[in-house]
Amino acid sequence: MADPTTYRPAAGTIPTDPGVYKFRDAHSRVIYVGKAKNLRSRLTSYFADIASLHPRTRQMVTTAAAVEWTVVGTEVEALQLEYNWIKEFDPRFNVRYRDDKTYPVLAVTLNEEYPRLFVYRGPRRRGVRYFGPYAHAWAIRETVDLLTRVFPARTCSTGVFKRHRQIDRPCLLGYIDKCSAPCVGRVSADEHREIVEDFCDFLAGRTDQMIRKLEREMVSAADDLDFERAARLRDDVGAMRRAMEKQAVVLGDGTDADVVAMVGDDLEVSVQVFHVRDGRVRGQRGWVVERSDDGSMGDQVAQFVTQFYGAQVDLDSSVQVDDGRVRGESIPREVLVPELPDDHEELQHWLSDLRGSRVAVRVPQRGDKKALFDTVARNASESLAQHKLRRAGDLTTRSAALTELHETLGLDAAPLRIECIDISHVQGTDVVASLVVFEDGLPRKSDYRHYAIREAAGEGRSDDVASIGEVTRRRFLRHRQDQEATDRPPVDPDSGRPRKFAYPPNLFVVDGGAPQVHAAASVLDELGVTDVAVIGLAKRLEEVWVPGDDEPVILPRTSEALFLLQRIRDEAHRFAITFHRSKRSKRMTESVLDGVPGLGRTRRTALVTHFGSVARLREATIEDISGVPGIGMATARAVRAALAEDSAPEPAVAGSPAEVESSDRVEETTGDR
Repeated sequence: MADPTTYRPAAGTIPTDPGVYKFRDAHSRVIYVGKAKNLRSRLTSYFADIASLHPRTRQMVTTAAAVEWTVVGTEVEALQLEYNWIKEFDPRFNVRYRDDKTYPVLAVTLNEEYPRLFVYRGPRRRGVRYFGPYAHAWAIRETVDLLTRVFPARTCSTGVFKRHRQIDRPCLLGYIDKCSAPCVGRVSADEHREIVEDFCDFLAGRTDQMIRKLEREMVSAADDLDFERAARLRDDVGAMRRAMEKQAVVLGDGTDADVVAMVGDDLEVSVQVFHVRDGRVRGQRGWVVERSDDGSMGDQVAQFVTQFYGAQVDLDSSVQVDDGRVRGESIPREVLVPELPDDHEELQHWLSDLRGSRVAVRVPQRGDKKALFDTVARNASESLAQHKLRRAGDLTTRSAALTELHETLGLDAAPLRIECIDISHVQGTDVVASLVVFEDGLPRKSDYRHYAIREAAGEGRSDDVASIGEVTRRRFLRHRQDQEATDRPPVDPDSGRPRKFAYPPNLFVVDGGAPQVHAAASVLDELGVTDVAVIGLAKRLEEVWVPGDDEPVILPRTSEALFLLQRIRDEAHRFAITFHRSKRSKRMTESVLDGVPGLGRTRRTALVTHFGSVARLREATIEDISGVPGIGMATARAVRAALAEDSAPEPAVAGSPAEVESSDRVEETTGDR
């Protein structure tokens, strides 16, 4: 591991102009490329305290052996040069949004003499035009089947095309007029290319113009008494309209835009793009990539837009349309993003130059575009969740994670049973804890447990370390009692399964750093439990803390073991917050209703169960409240009056803070902040 101070340039030698910089390793390979408005300010940040850097950035600067930079005239030039260098050197520490090889697309081989339409998965190639991606291959085939009666373009493979050319006989599609049969010379190469270009224009969004053209030809044919041709044109218009109906209108104003949404955690970012042309969703694309650093959402947007649209233009067809723009118009008029990067104006100039006309990059605020953006964001969130579930559900991946934990932590065996605890509270009130159980890398939800903290929680205070110790003691006291109880066998005689806490975990995980780990380990030593390994997972840098070690264990960011630990920790956090919210809501509701005449514990419980929260109960009318079984009109009026009185604002007392927290919006805190 290299020491960054050995190659750190003197601050006075770095210019303050905009430019692009490269980090190289000991073998002179480029490992990272970046741009900056002020080179001195940006490069100096890489040589700050190494412990404060993002783990991926820290790994990069300790892998590098040299840094160099190039000054440019404008920030737009820096943007272009950064993209070119990333494409040329493919640096290992730059996030790459590579072509999605999962979703199928419709490919049109414009680089061939007789272009072909076909379903394709794989990297983009120059001279081939792509439409999509689509969710399913059958959707492409259905669209092609509808449109080839209007645009009878070739869909056969090269081998089939050559064979029918040799036998001078068209295939079945040629006989039923779903192919113009260029293989036997029914149309020339130029005529066939014109058919294909009309097909591409239709899919690119020039639908209304083409339908109007066919309708005019249909009317003209009918006026000339050529009813057979008019009927054929009528059927063609119907086929085009059916193909358009399969693409739902989402923006009624004919918007030409790409909607980009990003959802991520500390490790990975899910990106979803909806391509909207003429107000219709023409395609969807998605990625899940490793997060590169602690940069803002705007920085990630800038990285994605630069790479994605630069690659689209590079790989698009070289054929030009009449107004001089790149054919296919890969860059839309609008790019809707979750957050504007700092250099969004330069980004707009760069995109406008690539498109040949103005491109707007903005954040949707209201209306249909905001609603569509929210839909894309939900897709990104679901994609990230599915990605995590696929990783967690794969047997080979789980086995690799457990083996890595076994070897890295020096355990006696692979941790087939892992338990994790987490603490949740709001400013020391309603302190609760959760315990989740994973067996063979999968959650065992029947063994999950909630704990209401008693000893470590007092009025207005919470000792997170003491709470960890209390939960650990209660859990393993239960285990010791089960062991000492000779009349309770470890196997349930009814189900034949082991009792839920009849045996200890191989690994006990606490959410926190060294203090929390020490508290749990001390309790185990006190109870004489020696066959359970204890570790802590701290959120800030995802360090793994082991009792007695002064330094944490740093697992690689791509480690399957780290991913498993994070998933277990996040599940414990989710389970704790869910219990905390329900407990707090019940307490607040019962405290508000305490003392209402005619309302005892049973009726209070019925109200809480029926409405779910105090916020919903406040919104209920007297008739709604009286509709709860056991609540009469007189009691409902008393409840309504108590809620109205409780909702009235109280004057703030001088010298003390006013209460501003609402009942349905609570900031959750855990033991590790």
